[in-house]
Amino acid sequence: MVFGSIVSSPRGSLTPQKALELANVYLETAFNANDSDIALVLCHDTELSLSQARKSVKHDKTQEVTKGIAKTYIGLGKLLENRGHVDGAQASFKKAEKLVGNVHDLTRPINTYRPSSVMESLKGTLHSEGGSLNQQQETKLSVVSSMVPAHIFPDNIPPPTIQVKLPEPDERLDNTPQLVCCLGLLKVAHSTDTTMVPIALKWVQAIEKDTDEQERLHGLATDVIRAFKREEIKDAKVIAEMVCLAPVLGKEPFHDLLRGFYSGIDASGLLDFQQLEGLSQLIQGADHGHLSSDDLVKILGLLSTRLMDIHQQSSQHMHQLTLAVSHVLDAMADTKVTGLNRERLHEPLSSYLSGLKESSDPFLIYQAAYAYQALLCVPDDETIWQAAMRRTGKVVQGVSGLVSAVKGLDLNKFIEGLENIQKGASGVSNVVSSFKSAYDGVTALVVGGQGLMDSLKEGLSFERKRDWYSALRGADALIRDGELATFKRLVCEAPCRYDPAFQWGVCQRLGEIAANPKWDAASRRSAIAFLGEIYRNDEMWGQRASVKQWILNILMQLKSSSGGSSQVSAAVTGTLLRELEVSDDIKKRDMYRTCLENGPIAYPLIVTLPELASPSLLDRVQNRPDVEGHLRILRRQRIKERGNAIYIPPQAKSNLQAADDTRFPLMDNVNEFLGSDRKVFLLLGDSGAGKSTFSRELEFDLWQSYKSKSDRIPLHINLPAIDKPELDMIAKQLRRDEFTEPQIREMKHYRKFILICDGYDESQQTHNLYMSNRLNQRGEWDAQMVISCRTEYLGSDYRDRFQPGSRNQQLDSPLFQQAVITPFSISQIHDYIKQYVSVNEPPWREEDYKQALNLIPSLKDLVKNPFLMTLSLDVLPRMVDPGQHLSSARITRVALYDHFVEQWLERGKKRLSEKEMSSRTREAFEKLSAEGFTLNGIGYLKQFAVAIYKEQGGQPVVEYSKMIDRGSWKDEFFSCKEMRLLHEACPLTRNGNQHRFIHRSLQEYGLARAAFDPQDRKNRAAMEPIPSRRGSVSSTLSVEINRGEETVAVITEQEPDPNSPLVWGRFANDHSLLQFLEERVQQEPVFKNRLLTYIERSKKNKKWRIAAANAITILVRAGVQFIGTDLRDVWIP
Repeated sequence: MVFGSIVSSPRGSLTPQKALELANVYLETAFNANDSDIALVLCHDTELSLSQARKSVKHDKTQEVTKGIAKTYIGLGKLLENRGHVDGAQASFKKAEKLVGNVHDLTRPINTYRPSSVMESLKGTLHSEGGSLNQQQETKLSVVSSMVPAHIFPDNIPPPTIQVKLPEPDERLDNTPQLVCCLGLLKVAHSTDTTMVPIALKWVQAIEKDTDEQERLHGLATDVIRAFKREEIKDAKVIAEMVCLAPVLGKEPFHDLLRGFYSGIDASGLLDFQQLEGLSQLIQGADHGHLSSDDLVKILGLLSTRLMDIHQQSSQHMHQLTLAVSHVLDAMADTKVTGLNRERLHEPLSSYLSGLKESSDPFLIYQAAYAYQALLCVPDDETIWQAAMRRTGKVVQGVSGLVSAVKGLDLNKFIEGLENIQKGASGVSNVVSSFKSAYDGVTALVVGGQGLMDSLKEGLSFERKRDWYSALRGADALIRDGELATFKRLVCEAPCRYDPAFQWGVCQRLGEIAANPKWDAASRRSAIAFLGEIYRNDEMWGQRASVKQWILNILMQLKSSSGGSSQVSAAVTGTLLRELEVSDDIKKRDMYRTCLENGPIAYPLIVTLPELASPSLLDRVQNRPDVEGHLRILRRQRIKERGNAIYIPPQAKSNLQAADDTRFPLMDNVNEFLGSDRKVFLLLGDSGAGKSTFSRELEFDLWQSYKSKSDRIPLHINLPAIDKPELDMIAKQLRRDEFTEPQIREMKHYRKFILICDGYDESQQTHNLYMSNRLNQRGEWDAQMVISCRTEYLGSDYRDRFQPGSRNQQLDSPLFQQAVITPFSISQIHDYIKQYVSVNEPPWREEDYKQALNLIPSLKDLVKNPFLMTLSLDVLPRMVDPGQHLSSARITRVALYDHFVEQWLERGKKRLSEKEMSSRTREAFEKLSAEGFTLNGIGYLKQFAVAIYKEQGGQPVVEYSKMIDRGSWKDEFFSCKEMRLLHEACPLTRNGNQHRFIHRSLQEYGLARAAFDPQDRKNRAAMEPIPSRRGSVSSTLSVEINRGEETVAVITEQEPDPNSPLVWGRFANDHSLLQFLEERVQQEPVFKNRLLTYIERSKKNKKWRIAAANAITILVRAGVQFIGTDLRDVWIP
């Protein structure tokens, strides 16, 4: 018996299941055999194994095994029938019927994820008619491929591509992939093997008539190559650009580029791995018509010298060089290079690669075996004709048909070529070897104690040509073209599918698909599932420990991947690894734990080329200014400024009329807008609602996700800080961010923006900034806009200030969207308290704050506003003692601001006292402290707020230049040392030469306190003094706690202040300011009487008319009744 030696023990010692599995393996190998004599021998061994299974099953009444034996008999009968042996076929069918009765029951479709044996998958073909070899192969394809779940690579798909815009003639190109696309289309324009989509065909037809444009495009490619050769330091990004460009180059430019890489490696004293990898990829993706034999032989000689001489000590060096040698040999095999000198190159390289089998690096061993197989496909100058004579014509046909079959996607022809290689290389003995490895694979894992290295070395051949190399080359071509379903069929049907080297290569390629973010998510999940299938399904793929360990290694690497879309693969892989950990096979569990403990092998998953440089070589030859470098600086700066700020994601509703319980996450809503075609998003909210905080967080998120120049640039614009933002505000902001005029022009014409415009109300705008800046019009800025505004600033007809289109447009624009920030919910309040306590470590605990919220009724509504929430948490420990009289405490908005400002100034004083100062500055500080630093600070705050309203109409940003503003009203606040110290201690912020309050409401508070300050001497004189609580200068005026004592204030009549802001300012529409003043009326009888005095005085003197109007507005808002009051002769504007 020819195959008797393959079984190490007699059949009689096998269990029924094992005997059945052996029969299935014999039968499948017979099914694959092209030689009829070999097929009959294999059928005979199938019969013997089935007979043994029948004998054993009598002692082990297993119904499933019995059905399996019957199915295998049916498969054997069908195969014999197809081969013309009718009598043998009928005998097999009768034996099947004797076992189970009705054999038709065995041919019905069964829903099973994984067949229990190889032959179980034959059920769909048992009644097919016999046919030619191609028909038999088609049957075989459907049978074996069906054993892999259908959801793995179900269809062929377009390969990963970079989407580019086809340029108009003479239009500047955006990037190198765009140039590659153009040259590639021109290159294949007249190929009969390709078809084009209409838009590409139209572009090609237009460009073919324009010889100048063709010359321009080819000239740009030539200029890029010249720029590359001039580059002194060729980093990975520059090399990636050239690898991207190489496949579409003409023959001469390609040779020029190839020589540049060769010279760079040859001239380098130390091995340049980036250039080596670039050369490898250059050859791998080259048009084979461009690769001459002389060039490849020369390159191989250089790499061989490097490999065998100076870099033997480093595993990394050897890996990179061996990989490059493999790719060069691949190219040489494809181009049928001849003339490889045996003595100088072939034998030394062959010997060296064989020697790497003793390496301690498993991946290096595999790569060396791959390179060795590639070398065997390159004929040397002494043995080419002898080799041809030793092999049959089928071998030559198989090799030559391999490349054409890949290109033509003729899978049947391709597999026939692989079978010819297998047969021609070593005859029947090679078939026996493959069969033995298959049987060994499905019966037992490698014996205990045998490591990955020994197992791997057993499976790799360094002695003769093997078909697994050619099969992997075909697999690469299919993957490259997106033929993933065909790739799956090739993997399942290749004659070498049991070969561990082939399985290693397949698993490596599946890992690289899973790790490559350019493949779609479904394909990447399929690749991971395929790895899991090979690991689990021992019947289909065998039990080679080296392959199983290799799969675990790849999965562990995928699981540890991070960032962007790689998280998808990491999550799917993590789930799969957890599933694989649970196995009924003890050896598999032990192997899993060992691999997990040892960690992954240091093997690089070759994913994709790195991002291209910015500016790229193409940018430079087009004289394109470097924008990306400056954007990276801005990105780092803005992310750093965000810091560790407390942030609670706000909720919003769709419009002002919507109920608060219809709220939704604001960030999700804005992201949905940014992914749409809409252009303007209006964000409304009350003062302190969190509009600015959200704007900064949105900018932070967008900068975090910004990766390359194809992304939109997030640009935060603080509208009050821009002079006349209605005109060219983007350019003005970019100048503030220190971009040059060429960079600004570049971004205007070639980049897209997301504008985050904050403070429409603070800049006192009435213009439609989208329209006045001509956004998205021809030749103008390409941008989406998110713009924020206080709700109270707008009237009822506000949409025409924001939505794209004419102001006369009556209908709502589909390009416009809005949302209104809703107050904090209870859960948001609690989340804020938790973060605040964690970040700031205040004297109160989280529970203390929650208790105060529950016991102080007036506080609950205040803290629904995020800014007031911040103030409350900051000053509550100063204002009240937790647990003491909290239920009777009355806390108002103005009270919070009183304490917040005092506390801020006290901290500012402490900070200044610890600061290094000159003697004169220290003298000024001591003087302010002696007079009362906090009172002086409050006075400065009031004066600064008044000046902003009086001199700038309330525009909050004050720009101060010592030289320009000398002698102006601004000089008063910045010139002398005392003023500078107070400015530094106040709640103000500075950005360059721009100064403003840290929040707009503090500016309004300052003006309100200038209108009436309970601590002014005049006001204090109007009341009997009341002892202040806990040392605060305003506690008695801001917080009233009922302690059973009656507080009596004695009011005296005073002459009203003619310089009060109430006398010259019109505040009827300033909601936030009026709220401060109305609370003062409710707390301070002196202030109420003063307002009534303004009204009374206006009857006799016109100069009090504005004050009277403001007084009536404030009193009405405070709930003061005018019933019975004589308002005749009151003069109001």
